[in-house]
Amino acid sequence: MKAQAERMAGLRGGALRWLLAATVVITMAGGSAAQAVAKEPSSAAQTLRETTEEVLEVIESAQGYVDENPERYYEAVHEVLDPVVDFRGFARGVMGDYATSERYRSLDEAGRQKLRDQLERFTETMRKGLVRTYSKGLLAFNGSRVELDEDGSREEGGRATLRQLIYSDEAQPYVVTYTMARERDGSWLIRNLIVEDVNLGQIYRSQFEASARKYDGDLDEVIANWTTEGVNDDA
Repeated sequence: MKAQAERMAGLRGGALRWLLAATVVITMAGGSAAQAVAKEPSSAAQTLRETTEEVLEVIESAQGYVDENPERYYEAVHEVLDPVVDFRGFARGVMGDYATSERYRSLDEAGRQKLRDQLERFTETMRKGLVRTYSKGLLAFNGSRVELDEDGSREEGGRATLRQLIYSDEAQPYVVTYTMARERDGSWLIRNLIVEDVNLGQIYRSQFEASARKYDGDLDEVIANWTTEGVNDDA
């Protein structure tokens, strides 16, 4: 129990940031995601394998310039993530009851437009914050060995749950579980991420709810003051 607690503490302080997004690591090797999907849609497992290779290449290449030009590194990671992460779906899930279909239908047209605008702004806020936080944490995993746990993964229809093992200096690997969904064009997008037993979607949703209470339900204030730089354990 103590060992598990220590490992989780490490995840919250550093490794967790590397794995944040939620959702958060999918693309195609050998060109842009759009080009790869146009040729032949991959399975969720193959997509994850190829993406992991590309991400590790980005990390290795960045070692020579990241200190002098971090923005270049952030942009490189952004190019990997942006086409293939469901940032909008993730943001909507984080907003929880404030962005449900039921609430949307209960609003008048002005209220619906306002909610759509808030969702778009929050999606962009999440995208920028997650990519930057994720990029910073990635550097600590340069040289790590990453494997897909075939026995702990499953892909059925348009849904997939993939279990990935990340070997670092710890005796036991970190276990990361990806929830993915297949789009109409055959591509796969990450919808959520679980690091060990830490469900990132749930953590951010709790953080959003706590912030909404703080600002008396003013979502504009919640979005304006949102941060993904760390997990709010008190939320």
